[in-house]
Amino acid sequence: MTPVIQLAGGLAADKESAEVTDWAARIGWLVGLALFVALIYWLMREGWKWRGTLQSDLPELPDAPDGLGAAKLTMSGRYHGSTTAGQWLDRIVAHGLGTRSRVELTLTDAGLDVVRPGATDFFIPAGALREAVLGKGIAGKVLTEGGLLLVTWEHGDRLIDSGFRSDHAAEHNEWVDAINSMINKTNTTETEGAR
Repeated sequence: MTPVIQLAGGLAADKESAEVTDWAARIGWLVGLALFVALIYWLMREGWKWRGTLQSDLPELPDAPDGLGAAKLTMSGRYHGSTTAGQWLDRIVAHGLGTRSRVELTLTDAGLDVVRPGATDFFIPAGALREAVLGKGIAGKVLTEGGLLLVTWEHGDRLIDSGFRSDHAAEHNEWVDAINSMINKTNTTETEGAR
């Protein structure tokens, strides 16, 4: 035999296949990862509860009065949350305002009725409405320009922005016009009444 063949045969005989799986190490990593994910989830939940505690001075949300009157507009869509007015990242979580959900909106002369299946319903009286605009984002949700109906309203001593998205985004302009004309009408009536 030639020295090259002897060398190749010796190398082939010494070569052993590596262990395919180290199950103990793999299980250890998986358990560690699961504990890390659980810790992160727990910290997020505690942060949400702490934010709710900080906002506990927010009064209870009003319920819709009996006999709302005829509906000016109705809309089906999504409720994306509420924030402190003008601060689109300062989410309000007290009284369920931070919970995203489906929504049925009804605008009447009495105000804006917000019905949320699976979440807390609330009512925004006409006198509490301050402005309606088209926006592109609210805490945790960013859309194209004009993809979100933002309604600014007063509750207690706070101004709140609530974000809604219609199933038919073309309706947003009609809602902005209707809410703002309703606000202007209310302001004009109050000004004339004060004279």
